[in-house]
Amino acid sequence: MSTTRKAARVAGLLYVLMSIPGVWGLIYVPSKLIVSGDPAATAHNILGAETLFCSGIVANLLGMAGFVLVALALYDLLKRVHQMTALLMVIWISISVPIVFVAEAHHLDILTILDPNGPAAALSDTGRLAMMSLSLRAYTNCILVSEIFWGLWLIPMGILFYRSGFLPRFLGVLLFLAAAGYLIECVSLLSPAYGKAAQGIAAPLRALELIIPLWLLILGAKEQPLPD
Repeated sequence: MSTTRKAARVAGLLYVLMSIPGVWGLIYVPSKLIVSGDPAATAHNILGAETLFCSGIVANLLGMAGFVLVALALYDLLKRVHQMTALLMVIWISISVPIVFVAEAHHLDILTILDPNGPAAALSDTGRLAMMSLSLRAYTNCILVSEIFWGLWLIPMGILFYRSGFLPRFLGVLLFLAAAGYLIECVSLLSPAYGKAAQGIAAPLRALELIIPLWLLILGAKEQPLPD
C-alpha cells in the first residue's frame, strides 16, 4: 500500500534530482561565461568553452522537462487534500516548460551568430556582438516570464502543504514566501530600473524553496495510507 511518507520521499527525490540541472544551467554556466556589460568578453568565453555553454542548454531542457515529473509526483501526494488545487499546481509549472525551451533556442542562436562560418559571418564584429547581446536579452526575458509560473505553481503547493495535515504548516508558509520571491523578481519586466533591487529582495526568498525537496526526501511526511 502506498503511503504519504513514501510518496513524499519519491517526490522529494525527483525534486532534488531535477533541481541539479537547473542549478547547472541557470546559475553555474552563466557565472562562468557571461560577463555583464562586456559582450566581447562574453563572446570570447562562449567560443572558448562551447561544450560548457551547450551543457547549460541541455541541462535546462532536461531539468524543465523533468519538472513535469516532479509536479505529477506532488500531485499524487497532494490530490487527496484538494484535487483541483493540485491540478492547478501541475498546470502552472507545465506552462513554464515551453517558455524555457524558447529561451534556450535564443542560446542556440548565439552559437550561430558567433560561428565564423555561419550566416552572420559577413557582419562586422560590432554587429555580431550586438546580435549576441539581443539574443542574451531575449533569453533573460523568457526566463523572467517563466519565473512568473515558477512562482505561481508554488502558491497552490503552499496551500496544499498548509492544509494537508501530514506535512508541517510552516512548509506551506515557506512556499508562499518563495513564490513571492519569484514574482518580485519579475518586476524588472515592468520596470527594468528596479531590476537589481528586486533581485536583492527576491534571492533570499527564492532560496527558501530549497528546504522543500530536502524535507520531503529526508523527513518525508506523517505516515498515512494513500487511497488507490
